[in-house]
Amino acid sequence: MRAVRALLVVVIVAACSSSASPRLELVVAPPTKDVATRVAAERARALADGKQLLVYVGGTWCEPCKRFHDAAASGRLDDVFGQLRLLVFDADRDEQALVTAGYRFTMIPMFAVPALDGRSTGRRIEGSVKGEGAVDQITPRLRTLVER
Repeated sequence: MRAVRALLVVVIVAACSSSASPRLELVVAPPTKDVATRVAAERARALADGKQLLVYVGGTWCEPCKRFHDAAASGRLDDVFGQLRLLVFDADRDEQALVTAGYRFTMIPMFAVPALDGRSTGRRIEGSVKGEGAVDQITPRLRTLVER
């Protein structure tokens, strides 16, 4: 009986602890030639989960991209962007497929709002400063994009 009570206490504590605030989600897009179809499917999944989807284009060599990605992965941006799911594409690997779907960019990181069909709406932000201020420079611009 003591074991059952102890287990019940553990379950109750775990249930109470799991009411964490929403997390900013990063979903790495697999290589694809049909970005629009992939984005449309992920957008539908995000909406079903109560999230807003943005397309995020970065690069492993891009310092502001790395800083933003690290801040997102660490939970530092959850309070501001907990309602977001970012579908992450690699600028080098996916550039042609992204352009075909209307996601043109001249700078990265690039964040874009997708249409229902997965193509770009044209609403986006691009680029950032290098260094420690990158995330602080991206955050208000991204917030404006999300709120429009």
